[in-house]
Amino acid sequence: MTVQQAPTLPTPIPPAPPTARTVRTLATLGDSTPVGLGDPLPGGGWRGFPVLLRDALGATELVNPARTGARMAWVRHEQLPVALAARPQAAVVFVGMNDTLRSDFDPAALREDAAAVVAALRAVGAHVLLVRYHDHTRVFRLPGPLRRALRARIDLLNAAVDAVAAAHPAGVGVLDLGRLPGAYDRPAWAVDRLHPSERGHRMLAAGFAGLLAGAGFAVPHPVGRDCAGGRQVTAAHRAAWLVVKGVPWLVRRSRDLGPVIVQGMVDGLRR
Repeated sequence: MTVQQAPTLPTPIPPAPPTARTVRTLATLGDSTPVGLGDPLPGGGWRGFPVLLRDALGATELVNPARTGARMAWVRHEQLPVALAARPQAAVVFVGMNDTLRSDFDPAALREDAAAVVAALRAVGAHVLLVRYHDHTRVFRLPGPLRRALRARIDLLNAAVDAVAAAHPAGVGVLDLGRLPGAYDRPAWAVDRLHPSERGHRMLAAGFAGLLAGAGFAVPHPVGRDCAGGRQVTAAHRAAWLVVKGVPWLVRRSRDLGPVIVQGMVDGLRR
């Protein structure tokens, strides 16, 4: 017997107040997710949630200095000046997972950098959106010791985000990725299971749009959940990614994450 799934409904957008603010310039800072990886375009390149969110807000300018592999410190020192120069009304800071995947992970330094980024964006009048990360070990399967170590690091990353957001209760919103409906469903993830698929990017854009609407911004064009305009990903694309990108990435990360695995095992023995 075939069980039909109920259709996915778009995230409801609160009605805009009569004096809803307009986002003319949107800034998105961070790593490969705001670059758009996982949401390829037919002619090449990436789209991703920044473009979808810009269109939903009706913004006339998108400033997106995000780059693949970025860490929180890089956002502070390299991307933040670009965003500040544009004086955006809204800014999304989507970064942190690359920090957790490095052997020199420093949650105190990460929190300091995040606080500096948010304070600077708030100082130019931007409403800032941050993310709390999901349990990525439910999406990307890992060996037990590494899974436990990564979970612990994500908890520390989220604690830093919570602390920074608490310091700006009126001008910062937080999107909890683990609570997005369908966040752990396979269709929400690209072939690498590290980046959102087109559907996943649409979920992110809709979530950010909902936060901005709740903060009093106009969202004239709600984000649709039906995939459209992107490139269809086939089995051949998946196989090519595994050979060209997947295996080399695992080799590179294994060198850096070796100490993380050892530390996770030591911590487990101590407990």
